[in-house]
Amino acid sequence: MTLKTTPILAVSGVGKSFPGVKALSNVSMDVHPGEVVAFVGENGAGKSTFLKILCAEYSLDEGNIDLDGVKLNHCTPLDARDAGLRLVRQEPEIIGDISVAENVFIGEYPRLSFGRVDFPGMRATVLELLERYGFAGMIDINALGRTLSPAQMHIVEILRALKDGVKLVAFDEPTSSLTSREVDRLFGLIRILKSEGLGVIYVSHRLHEVMEIADRVVVLKDGVLTGDLMIEDTSEPEIIKLMVGRELAHGFNREETTTTEVVLEVNNLHSQWHNDISFKIHAGEIVGFGGLVGAGRTELAKVLFGEYAKESGVIKISGEVKNIRNPSDAIAANIGLIPEDRKGEGLILVRSLIENASMAVFSKLSRFGILRNRDMVTTVSPYIKQLEIKTPSLDQVVGKLSGGNQQKVVLARWLAAKPKLLILDEPTRAVDVGAKAEIYRLIDDLAKKGMAIMLISSEMPELLSMSDRIIVMCDGKISKPIEKIDATEEAIVNYALGTATN
Repeated sequence: MTLKTTPILAVSGVGKSFPGVKALSNVSMDVHPGEVVAFVGENGAGKSTFLKILCAEYSLDEGNIDLDGVKLNHCTPLDARDAGLRLVRQEPEIIGDISVAENVFIGEYPRLSFGRVDFPGMRATVLELLERYGFAGMIDINALGRTLSPAQMHIVEILRALKDGVKLVAFDEPTSSLTSREVDRLFGLIRILKSEGLGVIYVSHRLHEVMEIADRVVVLKDGVLTGDLMIEDTSEPEIIKLMVGRELAHGFNREETTTTEVVLEVNNLHSQWHNDISFKIHAGEIVGFGGLVGAGRTELAKVLFGEYAKESGVIKISGEVKNIRNPSDAIAANIGLIPEDRKGEGLILVRSLIENASMAVFSKLSRFGILRNRDMVTTVSPYIKQLEIKTPSLDQVVGKLSGGNQQKVVLARWLAAKPKLLILDEPTRAVDVGAKAEIYRLIDDLAKKGMAIMLISSEMPELLSMSDRIIVMCDGKISKPIEKIDATEEAIVNYALGTATN
């Protein structure tokens, strides 16, 4: 692909520093009309900082940004939007008590005479956008925001970005909570944007998606640009090497460490989401849970952790029946959970790293109701060091860390608590390949030390390489337990769809 057009976005020599951290150094790149440029790098490489500088959420320290002839060096977020730049965020910002149409136009409601909101015109525009971009029939424009699925929330976020005056769209991890069918629809949208001459920046850790949808890939490592390559001239291994500075082995092969000791035993569990669930997990065993979105895997994790109620059935930990009514009961029963939504459910973003990492052991550390910072530091610091969490200090607000480092904070919490059973729900979601390999090694090490692991994952390579057994769920039931020797992607998908016979 030879690009002869004038770039719609030109970034030159951009630098940004925070106290103790050089986030970006002399970054230069461009995007041409009708081009998709993928932006990749490990967590902490500077991708989020770059996007926030583009959208004027952060000011740049040095360099220049030009969008179709408009200088955006020192502007406001409104200036960047008025110039035609849009960001589709990884986690959509949806207001629960207003309609889809109102969410799309939030803050920019069209007006009739005497200041009245043009609700009919607003709804007509949203319907037209849904049709234009291939989302017709996927969402009710009158539905309230709180009733939407994650995929529908992403549609709202996309329509909000595209409704008027857009020249360049940046997608930040857009497929992290989408099914494969929904990813196909998103790619269809991006191809429409290309055909209309828009510029697209596509930030993703999923390199197979980058290879499919991008024309060019820009690689960041530790805030420095290490590669700017045409997709047709590169490969996933080459991109990975530019990201992490070394070659990574494909997948992860672990040795079986299962013992005869049963840590978790679930018998005839029924809940609002489940029908007659029974299974066991042994000490040192990693049991993967596969299935489609809506199969009940996350809900099962939350029932076991006491966030959701069970209607009947028995849960045993090390042979002892446990009445788990809330997360405190689960922690007391030596159960830990790393949730899929680490920001919404796993972390308190406005609190410090050390507080977040210590939460599961607060009761053990407090003396006469008093929790001392030095006790938290003594207990948790070894795990923060072990996980190589990148932070200026232990008092850093956890919401300011990169996604991969936030995930490591949740891991550090449960390393400090030392549960018998650790439930991992999508543990490498939106995590780069380097951090993913580190997390795999950690999970493997925990299993070798005798911890029982329940691994919920939508990534087939992850399930197949990490699991000793795979339990496939469909419509709230166990469709099929599959031994490692019999586990294939085809078998998992067939049982997940309910099309296979036992």
